[in-house]
Amino acid sequence: MVEIRKVAVIGFGTMGTGIAQVFAQAGFSVVATDVSEEVLKRGLSTVWEGPFGLRKAVERGRITEEQAREAFSRIATTTSLAEAVGDSDFVIEAVFEDLETKRRVFREADAAAPPHAILASNTSTLSVTALAAATGRPDRVVGMHFFNPPQVMRLVEVVRGLLTSDETVEVVKSLAERLGKVPVLCKDSPGFVANRIGVAAILEAIRLYESGVASAEDVDKAMKLGYNWPMGPLELADFIGLDVLLGIAEVLHRETGSPTYHPPPLLRRLVAAGHLGRKSGRGIHVYR
Repeated sequence: MVEIRKVAVIGFGTMGTGIAQVFAQAGFSVVATDVSEEVLKRGLSTVWEGPFGLRKAVERGRITEEQAREAFSRIATTTSLAEAVGDSDFVIEAVFEDLETKRRVFREADAAAPPHAILASNTSTLSVTALAAATGRPDRVVGMHFFNPPQVMRLVEVVRGLLTSDETVEVVKSLAERLGKVPVLCKDSPGFVANRIGVAAILEAIRLYESGVASAEDVDKAMKLGYNWPMGPLELADFIGLDVLLGIAEVLHRETGSPTYHPPPLLRRLVAAGHLGRKSGRGIHVYR
């Protein structure tokens, strides 16, 4: 069994910063890498001061100031991917959801990481088997899909590619539990489990609103009160980011061939207008 001590996180954006923070808080040594010092500096600021960052965790009484500073000190940064993965036991990428981009990252990580290292992807929709094919160690390539925000959401989907070994799966399941997460094991299928179900519901909610069946507020209210969702599907779409949702829908539509995942015209228009949800101040709902 591979013993995980040092973790490399490739991509230090929204998901990468959250994943790095989760590992650091669990006591792992973490090195994060991205394309520029500016991105890395902004990422470190998010880890410390972001809405789910270490300072907020202290304010909410979840950890002490000393624990926060210790966790923060465990995160190093570099713009060199080879340097980041060179002596890591576990590598997880959280870069843009594009197959060729991720395959390039996996090729580079495979070339620089130690032979024993496990390579994981935080992909939400793409084929883990296709990513593994870009490496010389497909048995040690696995999906480890965190949900946004990683610091809060307990679910981690552990995705077995066609050639992923039993040992790799067991190591990653155990790793998720050490992070305080609940692993769900699934095969390499488009959208895996949660997104396969959840995105279908969100897209149907957008169609209901678009066709005038109910207002956006009432669509959300129906699911919160009728199905006990903590957040309505249209609120959730805005939280995810409509551009991200559109990308996921396009991949699922292409890979499954199901009309369920055909992006509604309204979703495309909102993205084209730059109305991307909470992060832009306006999406299906308007945010002040």
